[in-house]
Amino acid sequence: MEENKMKAFLKEVVNNLPEGWLKLTTHRLDIYEEKLAKTQFLEQFENLYKKNISDTKALSVLPTAYDYIRLGHPLSSVLEWAIANLNNIQPESVISFSSKTIPILAVLRKNLFLNKKTQIAYSGDLAEFFDADLVQKVYGYSFELKKVKGAEEVENFDGSSIFISQEEEIGNYKLAPNVDFLITTYAELGSILLVNGSKNESYIADIQHVRRRETIAMTPANSFTALHALLGISSISSKKSNLEEDKAMVLNTIAEITEAGTKALIGSSGLSIQYAIMMGLIHDAIDHHQGKAIKFIVPTNCYGGTNDQARRVAACLDNVEILDLAVDGDNDMVKSIDTVLEKVAKEDAVPYIIAEIPTNPRVEVPDLLELKAVLSKARKTASGELAIEPVFILDQTFCPNVHFLGKGEVLSSIRSISYASGSKFPSGGKCTAGYCVGNEKAKNLMEKVDVHLRLCDNEATALQMEILAKQMPSMNQRIKDAYKNTREFVNFIQKVLPESKINFVSEELAEQGFTPSVFSLDLPTKGKTQEEKEAYKRALNHKLISLMISEIPKESKYCVSYGQLQGCYWTIPATSTQGTTKEGDKDYIARVALSPDMDLELHKKVFLDFVNSI
Repeated sequence: MEENKMKAFLKEVVNNLPEGWLKLTTHRLDIYEEKLAKTQFLEQFENLYKKNISDTKALSVLPTAYDYIRLGHPLSSVLEWAIANLNNIQPESVISFSSKTIPILAVLRKNLFLNKKTQIAYSGDLAEFFDADLVQKVYGYSFELKKVKGAEEVENFDGSSIFISQEEEIGNYKLAPNVDFLITTYAELGSILLVNGSKNESYIADIQHVRRRETIAMTPANSFTALHALLGISSISSKKSNLEEDKAMVLNTIAEITEAGTKALIGSSGLSIQYAIMMGLIHDAIDHHQGKAIKFIVPTNCYGGTNDQARRVAACLDNVEILDLAVDGDNDMVKSIDTVLEKVAKEDAVPYIIAEIPTNPRVEVPDLLELKAVLSKARKTASGELAIEPVFILDQTFCPNVHFLGKGEVLSSIRSISYASGSKFPSGGKCTAGYCVGNEKAKNLMEKVDVHLRLCDNEATALQMEILAKQMPSMNQRIKDAYKNTREFVNFIQKVLPESKINFVSEELAEQGFTPSVFSLDLPTKGKTQEEKEAYKRALNHKLISLMISEIPKESKYCVSYGQLQGCYWTIPATSTQGTTKEGDKDYIARVALSPDMDLELHKKVFLDFVNSI
């Protein structure tokens, strides 16, 4: 009876779905409380269920579920809630993934820190998506493999038991008593992980964090398909797609845009790509520099996902360490790189540098010729041997149109890999897929990156590839148009609020091709003490953003994004993109991102109203 009631309610939800639930890639910060992100949406959704309210309006005003689609989103949350109800377990014990491999790695990671054994029991062909040898060699995880006919054959084990099955049906699962983690994989959708029993509840948050940093949740479109299958509306059989055609189109477009001369790789998100890069480079170091320490050199205030993921990888491997790189404000990226590389050379370690150009959120560009010189410089170890040359990993999400890697370009002679978040300019905010490309000197490294992108089952989905194929050909023109709006808005702010500090590229840098459409705004402040001044500025940030999104609700959004197709996005990096950055390195300033299609004059008018109010 209860199952029929739930399914009837879900059918209404599916019929009345808010448009944003299927197309969302970023979260609205005005209806988002990070501390409650994992519970607030479902608590209010459950209330609607109890009252049998399922209209579009009621669903639209529910608070943001999790964040982006990496940690989760409305449809993945509803799917997990439905599966939990059918299996009489708590919704937080059901975790969906776009990847079939990462849920296994998530449990293995937790057990690494607990020094706990893991048994992986499976039916079907595990080798299709899980390379056991590489997982042990590169990721440092240990486990025992056991093939069984079904979950009921899993024997009691001194540690954690994972059971993996490949299914066609979705919804009802049999939780065998000796299985701690049931992972059910679906060829086109990803996987569903069920955490069995209260003794394993401590794993939930850690598994969710792996999903947030090293992969994504089951995508909105695939969660929607899964819900249809669960409700018996349609099957989850493979839909027809033009994946090969779309992929060829995307690869050709990336080749034209980057002029790198090598084949790109396309992942389910920017962090999926970054994870493949990191693990691919660690793999290469194991093969070619066995026994040597590996140093990832990372900006202290870079995007929180980058910072957090890098430190999470290092935490798992004894020979991997993170070294801080000061890049913004009073710090010069080139000098900082030179200092750190000298230190790494003396230790005869393997140096991998991750950096954003332009930097985020200060939008600074280093002297590129000086950067080339410092990366090309031959260094010596403490014993006088030639040091290992660095690999430069460039996050150029802010300016994916700039040529860094091609023949004769500034990074062409240095082993370099460039990557970009696809939720920004490549897709215009329509999907999270990201891509990376190496220069000629990094070809062999890219082969390793490809191995780990596949091992983690983190390649872009068919729909993501379709979206990129449609959006990427217009990317460079959108970048030009958005920059034009941004430059005009920056000039206007400087005119009406000259005491504010704006971080944006100079006209000279723009002529060199650096034409981002984001700037950071340090508002003027008041107060007798530093604490008073900081508090006043932070309150002023919120006042500005609140005014913009209330006066221009169809265009201005309190949201983390960049490169979107329409409107203007506002955020405070310290409370959003720098969420996991150390407090002293956070930026409590406003970050503004403009698009090629927006009412710029209206934004000027509302900003002037703000200026007049202070």
